[in-house]
Amino acid sequence: MYFLDFNYEDKNFLGIKFKLDGDIYPLKNFGKKYEKYENINDIIDDFTKVDIDYIKNYELNDSKKFKEEEIKINPPIKYPKRNIICLGKNYKDHIEEVKGLSGGDDQIPKFPIYFMKIADPAIGHLDTIPMHKEITDKIDYEVELAVIIGKDGININKEDVKEYIFGYTIINDISARNIQRKHMQWFRGKSLEGFCPMGPYIAYNDIISYPPKLDIKCFVNDELRQDSNTKNFIFDLDYVISDLSKGMKLRKGDIIITGTPSGVGLGFKPFKFLNSKDKITSYIQDIGTLINYME
Repeated sequence: MYFLDFNYEDKNFLGIKFKLDGDIYPLKNFGKKYEKYENINDIIDDFTKVDIDYIKNYELNDSKKFKEEEIKINPPIKYPKRNIICLGKNYKDHIEEVKGLSGGDDQIPKFPIYFMKIADPAIGHLDTIPMHKEITDKIDYEVELAVIIGKDGININKEDVKEYIFGYTIINDISARNIQRKHMQWFRGKSLEGFCPMGPYIAYNDIISYPPKLDIKCFVNDELRQDSNTKNFIFDLDYVISDLSKGMKLRKGDIIITGTPSGVGLGFKPFKFLNSKDKITSYIQDIGTLINYME
């Protein structure tokens, strides 16, 4: 099951897809109870396995449905409840490609590298990423698997981590490399307005085999730049989520992005940063394809 937020004829809907290439059904089609939900955070807060099973087995008959080309898909979580938790340098090949760059550390980390990113708001599928030409000319892309936490937890055991995951989506962790270098940290250069494309859907946890071993790719103007698999994480989800929760409560709706593989613009010689009108396609197996354009 996939959850999405979309507009049709200037009206906003929450939607359900049962397969990636399937039709989209407004959530309210599944009964009066589901008319109260205003955004996907409400679903994450309130849904139980009973709701999931009920929707999966619901007889839709002639219910209203949409094709993707009929609607405007919004980011699934336009306003995250808290800053997005980011994981740096979680693929060995990405560490290798940026070796020797100024301000970098060439070593494989012994512990996860955490930082934050603001998305206020996130942007969605087919939305435009601002260039911010007044402060940067070195904008880069980073396709990442995003994990959405489904229940509150602190001091989570590794063997219990799967139970705390609501689902998964795609985030393109857009980054201004000159700002990162200038400030000697990642928060500022990754938190500019429009620098968090997200979506197009949230894949509910039972769609994805655990631990996720998903092909992950990024194309720029249809040129394949990044091509890996999430099985190549240095720190897997069991480790990361358990580690983050030690002494720090994770909450429903928290979003954790899990690092990017090699092939970023910074990793090429010469660099391949993004230019005006570029098309960026972020793909993760069984989750979908997120397309954005530079301003």
